[in-house]
Amino acid sequence: MTNKFLVSLTNANNNPDKATVGFVVANAAVASGQETVVFLNVEGAYLGSKGYAEDIHEEGFAPLKQLMDQFVEAGGTLWVCSPCYKKRGLEEENLVEGATIVGGAKLVEFLSQGAASITY
Repeated sequence: MTNKFLVSLTNANNNPDKATVGFVVANAAVASGQETVVFLNVEGAYLGSKGYAEDIHEEGFAPLKQLMDQFVEAGGTLWVCSPCYKKRGLEEENLVEGATIVGGAKLVEFLSQGAASITY
């Protein structure tokens, strides 16, 4: 078993509860020593754009932007689905700090190394 964990995040403002819980789980994983990647895809790709997460705050949780910043600061890896980002007309120069645009091959490579995964 490897110490790799992937959170596939397919939601953003369309389902703030899932988006928030996805980052809560990702923060727990990175804090426990797992090499942790959050893959922002489908609607979750919007979270890769600066300013988008600023107003998302699910009751009972820290604000989403804070959770995202904590994740990156703790050493988590933030990947944004290239076709998902482009499909939504988002600009690469507007990526949040710490994010990288990747294609499916990068995700497959990470998962093939034995990463556990969960989708929100």
